[in-house]
Amino acid sequence: MERPDPDELLDKLQRDEARQQRGYLKVFFGACAGVGKTYAMLLAARKLRDEGSDVVVGIVETHGREETARLLDGLESIAPRQVDYRGRRMNEFDLDATLARHPAVVLIDELAHSNLPGSRHLKRWQDVEELLSAGVDVYTTVNVQHLERLNDVVGQITGIRVWETVPDRVFDLADEVKLVDLPPEELLERLREGKVYLPHQAENAIRNFFRKGNLIALRELALRRTADRVDAQMREYRADQSISRVWQARERLLVCVGPGPEAATLVRSAARLAASLKADWLAVYVETPRLQRLPASRRGPAIRAIKALKLAQELGAETATLDGADVAATLLGYAQVRNVSKLVLGASSARRRWQFWRKPLSEQLAHRSTESDVYVIRRELEHAPASASTEASAESGLVGEMPQARWGSPLSAYGWAAAACGAMTLVAASLVPFLELSNVVMLYLLCVILAAMRLGRGPSVLISFLSVMAFDFFFVPPKFSFSVSDTQYLLTFAVMLTVALVTSHLTTSLHQQARVATWRERRTAAMYAMARELAAALTTAQILEIGERHVREVFQARVALLLPDSSAKVRQPVEDADPAHLPAHLDEDVAQWVYDQQKPAGMGTDTLPAADALYVPLRAPMRTRGVLALAPRNARQFAVPEQQRLLDTFAAQIALALERVHYVEIAQDALVNMESERLRNSLLSAISHDLRTPLTAIVGFASMLARDERLPNQTRAELIEALYEEALRMNGLVTNLLDMARLQAGGVPLNKQWQMLEEVIGTALRACRLPLAEHDVKVMLAPGLPLLNFDAVLLERLFTNLLENAAKYTPPGSSIEIDVRRAGDQVLATITDNGPGLPPGMEARVFDKFTRGETESAKPGVGLGLAICRAIAEAHGGKIKAENLAGRGARFILSLPIEPMPAEMDVAAWSGEPSTEFQSPASEHE
Repeated sequence: MERPDPDELLDKLQRDEARQQRGYLKVFFGACAGVGKTYAMLLAARKLRDEGSDVVVGIVETHGREETARLLDGLESIAPRQVDYRGRRMNEFDLDATLARHPAVVLIDELAHSNLPGSRHLKRWQDVEELLSAGVDVYTTVNVQHLERLNDVVGQITGIRVWETVPDRVFDLADEVKLVDLPPEELLERLREGKVYLPHQAENAIRNFFRKGNLIALRELALRRTADRVDAQMREYRADQSISRVWQARERLLVCVGPGPEAATLVRSAARLAASLKADWLAVYVETPRLQRLPASRRGPAIRAIKALKLAQELGAETATLDGADVAATLLGYAQVRNVSKLVLGASSARRRWQFWRKPLSEQLAHRSTESDVYVIRRELEHAPASASTEASAESGLVGEMPQARWGSPLSAYGWAAAACGAMTLVAASLVPFLELSNVVMLYLLCVILAAMRLGRGPSVLISFLSVMAFDFFFVPPKFSFSVSDTQYLLTFAVMLTVALVTSHLTTSLHQQARVATWRERRTAAMYAMARELAAALTTAQILEIGERHVREVFQARVALLLPDSSAKVRQPVEDADPAHLPAHLDEDVAQWVYDQQKPAGMGTDTLPAADALYVPLRAPMRTRGVLALAPRNARQFAVPEQQRLLDTFAAQIALALERVHYVEIAQDALVNMESERLRNSLLSAISHDLRTPLTAIVGFASMLARDERLPNQTRAELIEALYEEALRMNGLVTNLLDMARLQAGGVPLNKQWQMLEEVIGTALRACRLPLAEHDVKVMLAPGLPLLNFDAVLLERLFTNLLENAAKYTPPGSSIEIDVRRAGDQVLATITDNGPGLPPGMEARVFDKFTRGETESAKPGVGLGLAICRAIAEAHGGKIKAENLAGRGARFILSLPIEPMPAEMDVAAWSGEPSTEFQSPASEHE
């Protein structure tokens, strides 16, 4: 074991802290229905309950299985939520009740279940995520066909597509996955015995989904998916414990793709070996500093390696390009990180005679590797390979651009090197009277280092030799001659040349590696910047602008993003885009093919490679969201697999952002539709009940008056009075509906005037004399109330609604108090009753439209009075709220702002002191 990395330890601590705050998720995983997932979950729950844990059943589907139903006995259950759906009363998991109960562990069956309309979340796995965020542990079940990534595979095997799916990230983030498995023969036997489905359903299932071949394939998928998860956990544990030793728990191959002509053959052999071992495999190319320094015209070997990586990617390998001076050490380090069990490399028949002292890579790996097996594959080539220069010129469009040295022309760089040596000689000559010859050597070494940093390897080697020659010619006796009087200077020359060459080599290598690291850091920073901006984007137009800008800057290309219309035809969404930023020849037919087939096409691909642009599909988890078209200035960069993966990452981020905005819009539309449906139902209920009742009474009273002319005068007067009251009641309901509609539409202009609030209160009391006839009303006005700027008609309506509401929901003989006083820069008007008060939790909702304080109440009204009060108060810049009193009754508090009074108004005319208190007994309103 090695010393842990501090950054990895910090990351582990942060992950552990996040896990402690989150609930524990245990998934009972199986190949298909009937293997016993629910049964195993209930057995685990009963064991937890026996150990003293607080376990409740959220929702469990027994499907009529008696042995499963018996396990529910003795377990506390959350009552299901009743939902009306298509004329049927159906049970649904009650998330709010579970959160309020907050058990230690809750059982939730069928994780992939889709919730019925009207639920908080569309999917049950979203309910589970909310429970986990609240710190509740969850036990749940899921089948392999419900995993999103395997959904298509299962559909191809069984011929049946399952539409209820769970994202793989939810499965991967589970703290524990328990595989519940049964052999196909035993499962079929359970099916015939009626232990999975009812008998008439079982025969149909055996003929279709539950065929033996399907069950074997599903079982293998479940086992493999579980093994993948266990392998990921093992690699995470090795990383957390800083274990570098390879654990050969699972076969994983790593093939080293070299620059030799046998690279493609080696890749195909490794693919066959991985297939025979049923193992994952990786293809890696190590680019040494020597290869990075080569110009494009001499990078034929690198081109072959890049093409071999592309072939490996097509054959199913995970590819990577690594940097390192020591190929063997780089490969072994990567193999340890990825827990590779077998290393595969090739041995070319061509021998490099000038490297006779260097051991072959296979021998180096075999000598250093003590944990991974090394396989050497030798293949003879049928045809001689093309020369490096020929292949490089033929593939000039396929090489990735790396940062080059500052001096582009080799001749000019060598000229600058010679000039630098001459300048340093002049400087040293002027300092010879003051320096020893050993210090002069240091000056030349400094010149070598500067040349290596600025000019490159070749010029620095030249200046190394020139420095030794200049030192000998100008400073070593006899001067101005290459002869040496003292043989000790020969050692000085040898050491000076060796140190200069080594220093030149190291400085150039480090400088090149720093340039490459800077280049890659810029790409990573660009990807992070785009991800951050896309996360904050709220509209499709913003996403398109951000995506185009970043792709254009990173890949130095002309970019266009094409989105589908309602008929699934891709088109350019921005009509007035700058032509300088768009591809010169944008082929919408190619883009349509890419969108339909979900495969890239165009430049550098196998489909329509002659196109002037590269077309990449914007694939999101649910569907393809569009096409990214780009025409790079240098088409060679997309031959590098890492560059292609970077482009795929950019496209995936743009697609995810588009899908996020799309579903946000869908959720908003669904919310609006749900609210509209609720309002429509409430309005229909109000019209069918509250309007029909007075209309029926009016029709009945009018019919009695019309049919019987011999009615006594007293009876006739009573009928006329009742007819009048019902007409007023219906008029009030219709007025409330119309007022609410006008207030919401902003169609009611405010006729504001400077007035006294007590006058409006008095008018409202007179208007409510009939509803308040059996109540004792007490009004208290603080002295010195200021003038307020308000619409008297609307404010009178507000107080009328509040008083009628108080009279309606309080018993006869109870008292109602109106208190008005100043509080800072506001005037507070409080209406208090001593009735039953508001239902708990209704203090804020009571002001919503079509919301009443009593559900299923026989009292007339549609629940619009208080909503109108809030609309009027907000139109005046004020607020209204409701609260329950500690003892009994409810209180409504209206706050109105005090505005500055114009200077031209005669305040003296309004200086009268209002009465501070007066009693309004019930008899005064009769």
